[in-house]
Amino acid sequence: MSTLGDTNILLRGAQPSHPMHASAVAAVNLLAQSGEQLCLVPQNLYEFCAVATRPIAANGLGMSVAEAALEIARLRPTFTVLDDVPAILPEWERLVIHYGVVGKNAHDTRLVAAMAVHGIGRILTFNSSDFQRYAGFTVVTPDDVLQANP
Repeated sequence: MSTLGDTNILLRGAQPSHPMHASAVAAVNLLAQSGEQLCLVPQNLYEFCAVATRPIAANGLGMSVAEAALEIARLRPTFTVLDDVPAILPEWERLVIHYGVVGKNAHDTRLVAAMAVHGIGRILTFNSSDFQRYAGFTVVTPDDVLQANP
């Protein structure tokens, strides 16, 4: 099975002092060691860069562009970055209309559209409630992964 990493997993993995850091890293490592194909889409990298380089006072990580680029380079051996393809847009439009998506949730819907197009069966996220409305794939948290693999 393939699993898409949500951007919050990447962000917590880049913050050693964050309380969720250890579980994010452990869950990713367990999935990778079990042979799971861990995936990202370009949107994950855009979102990561936006938050990583935003000042800490503005709810960012306060990284320089160079630091964010190094972190992205560190992720690449673990995650397969799938291409944005034209089929994602019509799938996103269909999902937005079908589920009545409004506001910031449209970003998560684009991840779901990419998952559908690329045949990804689940997403690893700290925000499982953001994805519960969508049928056809599984939502797991780092705690779910860690509890299933004691």
